[in-house]
Amino acid sequence: MNEDQAVQALAALAHPIRLKVFRALVVSGTRGLVPGVMQEGLGIPASTLSFHLKELAHAGLVSAERDSRSLIYRARFDHMNGLLSYLTENCCEGAGCLVRSTEDATCGC
Repeated sequence: MNEDQAVQALAALAHPIRLKVFRALVVSGTRGLVPGVMQEGLGIPASTLSFHLKELAHAGLVSAERDSRSLIYRARFDHMNGLLSYLTENCCEGAGCLVRSTEDATCGC
């Protein structure tokens, strides 16, 4: 992942609704979600959801697959992991990092 891709992905995630949608897709795993389920679960109007899914897809964080008459949206874990790798590439002066808990993230330096 390069800097421009990282900025685009982070910008897409910097909106509260898009972050909620993306997290819901991450939780759903590889099976993904159809828009109706996301709409109901997140309480988002269809047009709003459609706009935010388009933005996430444009940033490479979400893919859509047609299944008969439905679209199934999935988080693109490869892109998400690429972003995480980019963000932690030079962490701890190149040493491996250990995360002990969500509240206490420390380097293994």
